[in-house]
Amino acid sequence: MPNLADNKQALYDYQILEEFEAGLVLSGPEVKSVKLGHLSLKGSFVSIKDGRAYLKNMHISSYKKAKLSQRDYQAEHDRQLLLKKKEVDYLLGKSKEKALTIVPISVYTTRRLIKVKIALARGKKKFDKRQAIKTRDLNREIARKLKTLS
Repeated sequence: MPNLADNKQALYDYQILEEFEAGLVLSGPEVKSVKLGHLSLKGSFVSIKDGRAYLKNMHISSYKKAKLSQRDYQAEHDRQLLLKKKEVDYLLGKSKEKALTIVPISVYTTRRLIKVKIALARGKKKFDKRQAIKTRDLNREIARKLKTLS
């Protein structure tokens, strides 16, 4: 399961409540570009419209060798997520609740398929972010001291 992209900013800005795995509808040149790692999840989110889930603002660069078939290519168009109807209904209900949103965490391959790990998340307050930084720095300091002792 090679990881193609991570959304580190989402892990910093949101508290993850639940995770889901979804397939991603892509064209042929987009698949090749994604497998080369030419994508970014920064600022992307999931919206649900007409009973379907869409990944918005995910940037996939055009595949250089397919210039003819990708003339009017838009790098950040909406991409459909493949989820079961029950999962879409559940996410729709949860996203209507106050302060909950759906964000992509990572893009990876499973066999030949490209999958997206999405999460139901709650936004962190500023003091929560400071606390996360503080604990991360403490853990780093402890790891350094343990390394020097051994």
